[in-house]
Amino acid sequence: MAHLRLGLTGGIGSGKSTVARLLAEHGAHLIDADDIARRCTLPGGDAIASIARHFGEAFIDADGGMNRTRMREHVFARPEAKRELEAIIHPLVQQEITRQYRESDAACTVFDIPLLVESPRWREQLDRVLVVDCTNETQIQRVMARNGWPGEQVQAVMRQQCSREQRRAAADIVLYNDGIDLTELRMMVRQVLPRLGL
Repeated sequence: MAHLRLGLTGGIGSGKSTVARLLAEHGAHLIDADDIARRCTLPGGDAIASIARHFGEAFIDADGGMNRTRMREHVFARPEAKRELEAIIHPLVQQEITRQYRESDAACTVFDIPLLVESPRWREQLDRVLVVDCTNETQIQRVMARNGWPGEQVQAVMRQQCSREQRRAAADIVLYNDGIDLTELRMMVRQVLPRLGL
């Protein structure tokens, strides 16, 4: 059986992580780019020495990990700082993604990549792209409820991501996760499994 490389993406609050979990329950091998990036910036993580060198010790917290709050404020205020941080983290993430993919023997490997559409280099590494979609209003409500963020903060994150239209244009498969419950989402995921070799 062919080994399918599926890119999974969606805006913040779209339900992408839930869909990733459901696909994994059906035998897909899940590679979570966000989780890899997080681990790079934890105490002892591969990115810490470079972050301290480039941004200064003020961006390292008392435990030796990246000070997320300070870094988030810094990159929102200075777009070039975001690119500098990505230049440190992205190669490490790519290296770990490649390692995990080589170890997979599943019929389908899911690459859970929040900024897949924003990073054109990903498309050529994937066989198909699945986008989890919902309205902007639903995104804002979900993230406010989940993270306790004010609406303005959610909208600031959304502005750094591509539009729903851009994501849908890049998709081979779209799951519209709005106004439905988990049972209905499960059914939608089940319907696409044959297209993924699962």
